[in-house]
Amino acid sequence: MLKMERLIFTTLCTAFFFTNCVSEDYPKAQNVSWLSINFKTLLMWDPKPSNYSYTVEYSVIGQSRERNQHCIRTMATECDLSNSLVDLKAKYSADVLSEPLRGVNSDLIEFPHTRSERFVPYEDTLIGRPEFKIEVSKDKKKITLYVEDPPTALFNEQNQQRTIRDVFADELQYKVTFGKATSTGKKTKISASSEIELDRRDVDPGVSYCFNVQAYIPSRSTDKQLGELSQRQCSPGDKKDLFEEYGIGVIAGFILLIILIIVVAIVVTVVCCKRRRKANTSGKEGVPLRSV
Repeated sequence: MLKMERLIFTTLCTAFFFTNCVSEDYPKAQNVSWLSINFKTLLMWDPKPSNYSYTVEYSVIGQSRERNQHCIRTMATECDLSNSLVDLKAKYSADVLSEPLRGVNSDLIEFPHTRSERFVPYEDTLIGRPEFKIEVSKDKKKITLYVEDPPTALFNEQNQQRTIRDVFADELQYKVTFGKATSTGKKTKISASSEIELDRRDVDPGVSYCFNVQAYIPSRSTDKQLGELSQRQCSPGDKKDLFEEYGIGVIAGFILLIILIIVVAIVVTVVCCKRRRKANTSGKEGVPLRSV
């Protein structure tokens, strides 16, 4: 009887061990990277798990690691850390751990993990494309662009959404790239204000100009100073005359084409007339004289 109880106990323990415990290694996460736009910050990685899960740990470099409650033993391949990276100027790193599924135990003491590159929200988040409106003065000598500071994923203590102006303050500038609607030439202008004025030094009165705007933060490293380029918008212009509409080059080419067509037509007409006359003359010479 005692042997039977031991056998049953051993069988149950073995079944429990294989059902709830795993002793094999788990695949490491790959391609761990940060994706951050307007402080909406995601940690991303590959591959999608099958019989295991992922847990994300993050910290300011040199401090104790923390876990985001939404990224513990998850089957997802991304983790939103926007609200976790509170100190925007701190240097963060994150680890993606490969762990058993929820409810499954493992005899591993340390799970495989992959560490991210260093990330500083204030320096590394990409600034998204801004929206803006165009206003032309009544005398048509000035064009004003009213740029809307892009909103961020951050909120203040009153739960109000913060803009990139709220975060970067005087460090935020805007770069405007513009040119005549009928030309490929471009000019640029840097403005510290979200209200950008272009006067007679920048634009010709009554002429239509097209604009692109992007955030510019000169305090950043060169490759991260510029934000996303806005959609192209054009100001209205006066009714254009023929030369403004098509340009002197196009009109000159069109005139030359017409002249060429006329010349060709004249040449063809002259050649045809000469051949006709020659044919008529040859016909008369072949006719015999009438007898008197």
